Amino acid sequence: MKMTKTLARARRKVRIRKKLSGTAERPRLVVYRSNRHIYAQVIDDLTGQTLVSSSSLTLLRAGEAVKADKEAATMVGKDLAAKALERNIQAVVFDRNGYIYHGRVQALADGARDGGLKF
Repeated sequence: MKMTKTLARARRKVRIRKKLSGTAERPRLVVYRSNRHIYAQVIDDLTGQTLVSSSSLTLLRAGEAVKADKEAATMVGKDLAAKALERNIQAVVFDRNGYIYHGRVQALADGARDGGLKF
């Protein structure tokens, strides 16, 4: 079977998820990026619940001018951090979801750190 980009990411994702798990004290911050938008969720894996979420799509609906770039990813990270701190979540485990820690994924992580999350 030929290794495609999607298959390679799926394999990396499985490898990462073997080692990472979100708890009530340190939930998992997971990132998903599409061509148009970037999405982030804070998940408690013990209960399987999404505690906080944000995306460039929700920011777009809120009236902010958002494109699929690093700037938008930083805004999503800061928005997610603000929502998480409201729910009294200070520390998270970062799950890059098989993506390389570079570009928009890194920008989202930096935005979340600037917003006050620790990971």
